[in-house]
Amino acid sequence: MPAKFALALALLLSASLTAIAQQAYVNIEQRLTTEQLRATGLDTLSPAQLELLNRLLRDDLVEVAKADASHREDKRSPASYIGLEDGPIKSRLKGSVNGWEPGTVFELENGQQWKVLKGSMKLRKPMDAPEIVVVPGVAGRWFLQVDEDLPKARVYRID
Repeated sequence: MPAKFALALALLLSASLTAIAQQAYVNIEQRLTTEQLRATGLDTLSPAQLELLNRLLRDDLVEVAKADASHREDKRSPASYIGLEDGPIKSRLKGSVNGWEPGTVFELENGQQWKVLKGSMKLRKPMDAPEIVVVPGVAGRWFLQVDEDLPKARVYRID
């Protein structure tokens, strides 16, 4: 449902920007002075040529507005909204772990680094390169689970 909402919002934004771009366009003969029209040779165009030039420039402006809207949408995909469509991250820790506390950094085999924000645990014996799961929570919170029988550490990604 959130992805459909984001898509509808993007389409609405794109249509709005297109309409704004069309309305914002000012004909070339109104933008330039008489001297500028003469210097560029635009004063020699027939009315049909001038109309075609204005239409091409207006269409170009609309395309730029659409591309800009699309670029903004790409940067803010539904997955970037806090907690939407995030799934668990499964990997393996590099090295061994014998516990954690706030400030502990975990480096995963997939290259990600996660830092403990809350929670502490001292293991009875160190675990070498254990498989872990980083689970998304509510409002952008993430929890690192070393073993399903152990408490999770609240973490945030640093790399």
